[in-house]
Amino acid sequence: MSDQTKLGLGIIGVALLLGMMGDGLLRVAPWGLNISLWMSALGMALAVSIRSRKEGLGGGAWLFAPVIIFSAAFAWHDSIALKLLNLLAILIALALLMLRAQGGRLAPAEIIEYAGAGIVAAFNVALGPVLLVFGCIRWREILNGQSARWSLAIGRGLAISLPLLLLFGGLLMGADAVFRGIVSSVFRVDFFSLLTHFVLTAFFAWVVAGFLRGTVVGSERNVAAGLHLPSPRLGFIEIGIALGLLDLLFFSFVLVQIHYLFGGAPLVGITPGLTYAEYARSGFFELIAVAALVLPLLLLAHWLLGKEDPAHERLFRALAGVQIVLLFVIMASAFQRMRLYEGEYGLTEDRLYPTAFMGWLAVVFVWFAATVLRGHRERFAFGALIAGFLLIGALHVLNPDLLIARTNTARAAAGRKFDAGYAGSLSADAVPLLVSALPALSPHDRCTVAKRILAEWTPPDQPDWRTWSWSRMLAWRSVRANRETLREAARLQRKEPAGPRACAGLQ
Repeated sequence: MSDQTKLGLGIIGVALLLGMMGDGLLRVAPWGLNISLWMSALGMALAVSIRSRKEGLGGGAWLFAPVIIFSAAFAWHDSIALKLLNLLAILIALALLMLRAQGGRLAPAEIIEYAGAGIVAAFNVALGPVLLVFGCIRWREILNGQSARWSLAIGRGLAISLPLLLLFGGLLMGADAVFRGIVSSVFRVDFFSLLTHFVLTAFFAWVVAGFLRGTVVGSERNVAAGLHLPSPRLGFIEIGIALGLLDLLFFSFVLVQIHYLFGGAPLVGITPGLTYAEYARSGFFELIAVAALVLPLLLLAHWLLGKEDPAHERLFRALAGVQIVLLFVIMASAFQRMRLYEGEYGLTEDRLYPTAFMGWLAVVFVWFAATVLRGHRERFAFGALIAGFLLIGALHVLNPDLLIARTNTARAAAGRKFDAGYAGSLSADAVPLLVSALPALSPHDRCTVAKRILAEWTPPDQPDWRTWSWSRMLAWRSVRANRETLREAARLQRKEPAGPRACAGLQ
């Protein structure tokens, strides 16, 4: 049997094993310790399998670090938004692992190579197992004469045995009620549960087989790199007109609206019919969209620009630099608007994460100026990727839900607006602080928050270890230690200054 066939069979065996592990570990939610264990097993399987590839990972082994770190982060914080960011970071790192294993570059690489890594990874996950079974494994080596005879003999034996077992088993069950009860209890099958186990095992096994096939024996990236497709080009006149007009538009917006952009609270106070919500919401997300769209636009314009004349390159840098400077003014305005809105209405995930994204964009634009505009375009993608990983890591250190709870409860203690329903809906990351802050809340808000916490975070009698996370453990511990206080706070407040009223939440 050839090494290639042995490798293919080994990948199938590992995929089936990880498929069963995935069914056993990941079928329960929310994900916590379970995904950390499963991703660690996948990492070990990849580390063992990749040794058969001559090139190995070619210096890309460091990508195991973000895979392990971000999978372990599932067992740290409980925020759904953070878990989605963890999953995104893991998928990107795994796609780049496959790219590096197939000979691709990471640090000096064009953005199109990173995009190609995603396409190659998706292709292998979708069709890799088929290519593995029908391309990598040489079945003639397995099904030789003796193996074929054994397989046929086993099949005939099973085919003969099945009707005999059914016949004589039915007769014996009819002859003895005790035996019938034993057989019925042993072979009692929940077909729906069996189906879900089969589907989940097959799904995870398919994904693992495709990923390992693309990383260990795949060569799609090399095939794509061998295709020399014509690159479209535009002259500086076309690109210069487009960038110049956009610069003029941005400058006009900043110039005409300068008092509005940075007017803040005084502007809201003197403008009839203008509320804080209108002032912040009418501009923040639109300005973020502008900032997010400018980056791919500048990258595309730089790619399309012919580089024959150095003067054209210098003029492009000037126009792009002006656009980035004007964009930073617009982003500063967006940040100021959001600060004003948060100061009036408090902090939420919908306000915090876009602000963090804007901070990442600011770093990426600085990196764009330091690389692309200085003739080092191949360094841009890697730096933007590292900035993204660092942003997700910083958000974990910041602990967004805890920050939101701390900010909003401090506002409540100062007598400002407090959304008790939203506070009670935060993840386990915020529960210990909310419990400790209950005395500072109004009776109605205290009741609402306490009811939500008791409904969501009362410790289960038998918690599933697969969903364990540090934040969930702290939340359960806090609720257990303050159960009576929470129950007292959750009692309906029927005598309030505004009249009879029951607090929001579960009755």
